[in-house]
Amino acid sequence: MNTQEFIEAALHEDVENGDYSTLASIPADAKGKAVLKIKEDGIIAGIDLAEEIFYFLEPGATFTLFKKDGDKVANGEIAFEVSASVHTILKAERLALNCMQRMSGIATLTRQYVDAIKGYPAKILDTRKTTPLFRACEKEAVRIGGGVNHRMGLYDMVMLKDNHIDFCGGIQQAIENTLDYLKKNGLNLKIEVETRNIDDVKQVLEVGNIDRIMLDNYTPEQIEEAITLIGSKYETEASGGITLDNIVAYARTGVDFISVGAITHHAVSMDLSLKAQIL
Repeated sequence: MNTQEFIEAALHEDVENGDYSTLASIPADAKGKAVLKIKEDGIIAGIDLAEEIFYFLEPGATFTLFKKDGDKVANGEIAFEVSASVHTILKAERLALNCMQRMSGIATLTRQYVDAIKGYPAKILDTRKTTPLFRACEKEAVRIGGGVNHRMGLYDMVMLKDNHIDFCGGIQQAIENTLDYLKKNGLNLKIEVETRNIDDVKQVLEVGNIDRIMLDNYTPEQIEEAITLIGSKYETEASGGITLDNIVAYARTGVDFISVGAITHHAVSMDLSLKAQIL
């Protein structure tokens, strides 16, 4: 689903046959102006998407931007001003706010994780723990916050997780089956293998022909042990139970990536409002 398709579907969900509150109370030719008020400190995200939502409804709408995606913002500031038909402003209001509040919450939380490990080479990764049909926007918010996107879905990278391995009968069989499948189907996809202990790591290293090893639910000390075995042969990713309280301990291990599902599924939406500007 591209951005235009998302906007169309989301507006249909909200408006369907008509915004009767507006149709009943506001003349069709009324023009107006509104401002996006920031009511909480954080990292703003979704401004570009909000602009697209308004332009989708009214290509001739006028936007004046005071902030851009990724800016650090504070309570009381204004992100943008929009001039358009009042009907357009009121139709777009909730969708634009919902998207921006969610994306800004994710960007703000992501930035906290990124800032926590400044000075270490590890990069913060997102996961597939996202809102259905809003994944692209949530992953964009992660990038705006300074994080790095993992795979977008099941189609752009192979990740052999614990269930794949268990259903397949073991790490060796899972990797060999995958390599055979990719070759037969002419697919050039990176392969990541999840490991649950040091013995799993040794098995992956024995088979080889992969790109990244996930170290799932390891302690920092166990990750150091694993990285000593892996060396620079493959990328490494720490995952599971990582929070702002312990992330520095994981970054110190020298791991390449730290995946944090919480940056999407535990992010709290930023408080924003769109208010009519009455002159």
